[in-house]
Amino acid sequence: MTAELVRGQNHPLSQARLEIRVSAGTPIVAAAALSDETGRIHGVEWVAHPGAPTQPGLEVSRQAAADHRLAVDLDALPEAVHRVGVLLALPVGGAGPVRFGAVAAPFVAVTGLDGGEIASYTLTGLDAESAVVALELYRRQGAWKVRAVGQGYAGGLAELLTDQGLPQARQLAGSIDEAVAQGLARSVQAPPPRTADGDRSRQTATPALGPDQGGTAPQGAPGPVPPTSPYGGQPPGVPGQPAPQPTYPGTAPDPSAVTQPSVPTAGSPIDYSHPHRQNTAPPPPPPIAPPAAPGQPAQPVAGDATGWSMEERLYNQVWGMFEDLARTTAAYRSAVDFAESRMDKELEQVLSDPRSRIGGQGDAAREAARARHAQLVAQAREALDRDIAQLTAEADVVEPALPPAYARWDNPVWHAYRPPMEVPMALRLGDLHLPEADRIRIPMLVRLPLERGLWIDSGHSGSSDGSFTDSHAMGRLAMETAVAHAARLLAVYPTGEFTVHVIDPAGSGAQPLAPLVRSGVLAAPPALGAAGVADVLGRLTQRVDLVQMAVRGGAADSLPPGFDTSQQLLIVNDFPHGFDDRAVNQLRYLADEGPAFGVHLMMVADREESSGYGPLLDPLWRSLLRLTPVSDDHLADPWVGHAWTYEPSLVPPGSQVLQQVLARVAAARTKY
Repeated sequence: MTAELVRGQNHPLSQARLEIRVSAGTPIVAAAALSDETGRIHGVEWVAHPGAPTQPGLEVSRQAAADHRLAVDLDALPEAVHRVGVLLALPVGGAGPVRFGAVAAPFVAVTGLDGGEIASYTLTGLDAESAVVALELYRRQGAWKVRAVGQGYAGGLAELLTDQGLPQARQLAGSIDEAVAQGLARSVQAPPPRTADGDRSRQTATPALGPDQGGTAPQGAPGPVPPTSPYGGQPPGVPGQPAPQPTYPGTAPDPSAVTQPSVPTAGSPIDYSHPHRQNTAPPPPPPIAPPAAPGQPAQPVAGDATGWSMEERLYNQVWGMFEDLARTTAAYRSAVDFAESRMDKELEQVLSDPRSRIGGQGDAAREAARARHAQLVAQAREALDRDIAQLTAEADVVEPALPPAYARWDNPVWHAYRPPMEVPMALRLGDLHLPEADRIRIPMLVRLPLERGLWIDSGHSGSSDGSFTDSHAMGRLAMETAVAHAARLLAVYPTGEFTVHVIDPAGSGAQPLAPLVRSGVLAAPPALGAAGVADVLGRLTQRVDLVQMAVRGGAADSLPPGFDTSQQLLIVNDFPHGFDDRAVNQLRYLADEGPAFGVHLMMVADREESSGYGPLLDPLWRSLLRLTPVSDDHLADPWVGHAWTYEPSLVPPGSQVLQQVLARVAAARTKY
């Protein structure tokens, strides 16, 4: 049974190997100090801290974090040690709080290795203190006990260590602060949880099942004979040549409002939501537009939605337009269906009466039924046209005002592109439209970081407009679409915070991939052959395992020094060529677990080519958001189930905007 201690109370310890868990509402520094019978620290080697995290019998966290786990082995402590003090301090020199009175009361628990709590203590009553001795493990007559201390110091660690009798107290406090500042660069911390957006913010939902989601999956992979690289470099895995060694870092929710259904996944302990989202309702938009004349509709204004910033207002406005178009179209279709059913019923009544089947009376009844049908349809169409005119005017105003992450490639905003300093809320993956309102194109925005992988379907040979594309041209168009999406992701992330890897086993995507390869924005040349597939998948799988263990084990601050925390995108072309059974399982693992830990998947594949795997890969395809390189009616909305036509976001023919943007990304990386 757990002993809940109050200040000054003690409790016996029956185990020698213990874990001390610390929870706080803000990142704090945790350290442990060894002292003799009088409570005196003999030297800096008696303190375990982020700059020296391990001492005999002690191990502490390597940097500031909201949660810590400190390991203590009482049997391994030096004979001269009679006390172990658990020290907590607020980091200095940052933008965080400077006194414990401004944060939630820290909670400290002593547990066994099985996780069972032995004693706990909540540090209440702190005010101006910036460092505190939380607990003390002490030896009395050969037995160890824990005491709740809660002694705070307004002068920080320097004052605390001085009070403990350490001569080099100020120098050690300075080195701890420096170690914490250096460790922040590799910290993987969970930002505040994402909350609901403003009034016009649209919450996501899983739509109805699309017609393309059933199916089968991949055949056997070819042998590991390394091909000649079409990219001008030696492929990884070639005997006698070292494989490229890219870094594999990471961080990563909100699926798109229009998407195909996905398999539900368990929530992750990391919330990679936008770091500057607020927890309260956003303010309403400022009154920018002049009041409309009586009887006239209000003039549309870009950013006319709630939100904390113009970017968030535009995001909410775009999805407000999407909902408005979905609902007005649903109302029109419902009115037309009602008119037709009413006409059918009236005609049936006319035909059921033998006296009115022939002659002028029957003809007049039929004409009246058709006239009422035409009148109802005309009224419905008039209301639809009115709403579409308003939405068209709003789209004409909103589209030119969109930031790069939301804009089409032909938007002039890309010509003034500069690498951003912050991650945007969302990314544009294409356009959506309905046949009743073919003039209106609604940007398809998905939240960042991506929660689902992307599947660029290279297998369909027909498009919604009836045009036909052969399989070879579809494969090339699919890779061009993937490159456009990858370039957009690279462009909208701050410099150094997004990394792209490519698997192209047969080298069939060399031409579409040329802009990425020539600009130098890839982590390494595209991986070729079965050996290249195994190399890249092995590294990314290992990376997901490492971050997953660190986060789920409550040690997200203990990643190896130099660990790159940027998000990773893996582009896979020509699946399942070059994939054996192990590689297929690794790919499924990355699709399921990767997004929560900063590794995202973009597949360019024809599902029919993987039919040899049978239903094994059905979960893989369902977990990915299917996109197409040509216009296709396959996306269902979560409100009324319309089949929306998706159009990919492609670079206009002959335009050099993609190369210009990638060149600026590469130049920024060189300076970075």
